[in-house]
Amino acid sequence: MTVLLIIVAIIALFFIIGLFSKKSYSIQREISIARAPSQVFNYVRFMKNQEQYNKWVMQDPQARKEYKGTDGAPGATFAWESQNKQVGKGEQELKNLREGEQVDFEIRFEKPFKGIASSRMVSTPAGTGETRVKWTFESGMNYPMNLMLLFMNMDKMLGKDLELSLSQLKSEVEKN
Repeated sequence: MTVLLIIVAIIALFFIIGLFSKKSYSIQREISIARAPSQVFNYVRFMKNQEQYNKWVMQDPQARKEYKGTDGAPGATFAWESQNKQVGKGEQELKNLREGEQVDFEIRFEKPFKGIASSRMVSTPAGTGETRVKWTFESGMNYPMNLMLLFMNMDKMLGKDLELSLSQLKSEVEKN
C-alpha cells in the first residue's frame, strides 16, 4: 500500500510540475549565402522550392503533395500526406511576406499528432552579394503534452534539421 501511494504521489507531482512548465519552444539557425538578398528571398518565398532544400519536405519523395493558391503569395498552401510516420499529414500556409526580407508560414500538423507551428525565414544583406538567412521555427505543446518538453531538447532535435535544410538551401541558391 505504501509503495502504491508513493507511485501515485510521484505521478501527481509530475503532472503538477507540468502545470508550471514551459509550453512553447523556439529554434533558429542562420547561414550565409553568396547571392544577393533579392535572389535568396525570391527563392524561399516559393513553397515548391522547399522540395529542393527542406529536409522535412524531402523526407518522403512518395508523399502525396498538393499546392493551392498562387505560390509565393500570401494564402498559398502546400498540403502533404505520407505513409511514413515521420512525415505524417499536414498543411503549410504562406501567411505573410515582407517584400525582399521575410516570409512567414503557418504549419498545421494532423498526423502523427495535431499541432500548429510558425516558421519564418528572414533574408538580410551581409556584404556585397551576400545574404544572411535566419530560419526560425516556433511551436508548443498544451498541457499535459508539454511534459515531454522536460525530457526532449527540441533545439538539438529540430536544430539539426534546420541546419541541414539551410545547408541544402545554400547549395541550391548558389548553383543558380
